[in-house]
Amino acid sequence: MSHDNHISNRSSNRPFEDIMKASLSRRNLLKRSALLSATGFMGAFVGEGLLAKGAAAATSQVTGGVGGTLLAQTSGLLGFSAVAIADAITATPEETNLAEPVISDDYQYQALIPWGTSIQPGGPEYDGNPNTRPTADQQAEQVGIGHDGIWFFGKDGTSNTEGMLCVNHEFGRNSHVLGKDAPETLNDVRLSQHAHGVTVIAIQNTNGTWDRVASPNSRRIHVNTDVEFSGPAANHPLLQNAANNTPQGTVNNCGNGYTPWGTYITCEENFNGYFGSTQGEAFVPDERQDRYGFDFDGFGYGWEQFDQRFDLSNASYANEQNRFGWIVEIDPEDASQKPVKRTALGRFKHEGFAFAIGAGGRIVGYMGDDQRFDYCYKFVSQASWRSMRARGLSPLDFGKLYVAKFNEDGTGEWLELTINNPALQSEFSDQGEVLIYARVAADILGATPMDRPEWTTVAPDGGIFWALTNNSQRTETGPGSPLAPNNDGHILRMDDGNHTGTTFTWAIPFIAEETHADGDETTFSDPDALWADPDGRLFIGTDGGQQKGLNNQLLVADPATGEIRRLFTGVADDEITGVAVTPDRRTLFTNTQHPGNGDPTITNFPASTDGVTIPRDSTIVITRKNGGIVGS
Repeated sequence: MSHDNHISNRSSNRPFEDIMKASLSRRNLLKRSALLSATGFMGAFVGEGLLAKGAAAATSQVTGGVGGTLLAQTSGLLGFSAVAIADAITATPEETNLAEPVISDDYQYQALIPWGTSIQPGGPEYDGNPNTRPTADQQAEQVGIGHDGIWFFGKDGTSNTEGMLCVNHEFGRNSHVLGKDAPETLNDVRLSQHAHGVTVIAIQNTNGTWDRVASPNSRRIHVNTDVEFSGPAANHPLLQNAANNTPQGTVNNCGNGYTPWGTYITCEENFNGYFGSTQGEAFVPDERQDRYGFDFDGFGYGWEQFDQRFDLSNASYANEQNRFGWIVEIDPEDASQKPVKRTALGRFKHEGFAFAIGAGGRIVGYMGDDQRFDYCYKFVSQASWRSMRARGLSPLDFGKLYVAKFNEDGTGEWLELTINNPALQSEFSDQGEVLIYARVAADILGATPMDRPEWTTVAPDGGIFWALTNNSQRTETGPGSPLAPNNDGHILRMDDGNHTGTTFTWAIPFIAEETHADGDETTFSDPDALWADPDGRLFIGTDGGQQKGLNNQLLVADPATGEIRRLFTGVADDEITGVAVTPDRRTLFTNTQHPGNGDPTITNFPASTDGVTIPRDSTIVITRKNGGIVGS
């Protein structure tokens, strides 16, 4: 999404590009060039000979030389036939962007729960008719728009054929949702608001076809849903309004996670864009508002014109903005429970929450802040998650939040965001304020600005992969990668020991620009969604302009060898968002977000092509034709 490309970080913290440059300059350039050619992705590690776990063995199996062509070793993990570029685009310019998805010959797909689907069978439906839109009340009973993070909770924790599907709804432009550029009434605003948030919906596979089924736990969670706060900042004055309004809502739900105890984690990303000022350009954001990207017109949604909660110039709702930018926990199996905003995890533009079990059974979560030159974070619970829950405590309410500082030698430090640090005591009054303004605290501690940290995932060997989507604002180049500008992004691997310490090592296994060589069928740009399966495969969803006329895509990689295969490509002007699986991994769920950017002359997906029907965001269900594990 283009809003992620803005810069809110005005700190002078040393950016990652400088660290990369210094690190690489310490090595012999000729040796570096040979290593890049010989080992491709997995040999291109920074630091003093640093290799990620499992990479050293792969290095000797990949052939090439200075100026040579990468020949990635085939590992056997990826046994499917890849979608070739020739099959994913067409020869004539006017037909380059396909109106229908393309999938590997070994696989099949089904479109499921497009925007406007009633969450209960028999409820109100919207089918993409361009002459109408749902009412606000109808939309509150329908699947939202902007499908993104997703996870499947099998019935009883084990079912592969029925369960609850949780889907984030990141954003929907006015022209798509309302059929006009700006809201004209409060009802228009309510329609837009109800199209955002999260869908929790019961689904079932009957004879190979998935569909929703009735359930008392199917529900929509949106901007006007009652929520509660927990953790160190829960009752903080900066979360209270003079209007004394009840906390409500979640918005711009992008990445996600899931807990060992069976709950869904949804992440609020570009929340600032829904706020504006009825004073227009006369409103000037203060320093902290500016750090979070608030401005008088937001992203142009116009909610502030009819809903006072989102008017930055309304003193009665002065702290409403602070109620967004959190990680939210949802119980998919209990609709009576309010969504809970877990303040111990900090407030920033959250893009995913990847869990690991650390030393002593403690929960550890890795989180990216998706904006140019923002940071990587982790949270470590206070004690074993099992013991905490046995005592009636949430492991997500008690613990420590850290931000990452990367060093030149391939090492790094986790800096604790705590009011006990003298460097923060002059800026903040208590720990709650530190968490509410986590970005400001991270600036002060000297965290390393990155290239849009998005999704994270924990590999079976404990390594953490981070998607760094892109950064065209890089101004300096150095030998190796990332590049300046870094238009296509990269994937970083971190090894964090037992996950609970304060040091780590890092490496760069995938550099997207290096996949664009002529004839290279592995080409991709702008990595976003990530998921590492138990066998070591890395699934990569993309969210930006792909090279060679490709639409956005879902790829599967073997990080130990550098092998990449294209599993699925979307339709014109969409993004491929989210990865989820059934417990047996024989069904995978992903999404096509904003197909055709809502333009029916580009695509009508999931409807048949007619040039008229409004395209609708949809979940894509992917299965192997032989019934095998997806990705194999």
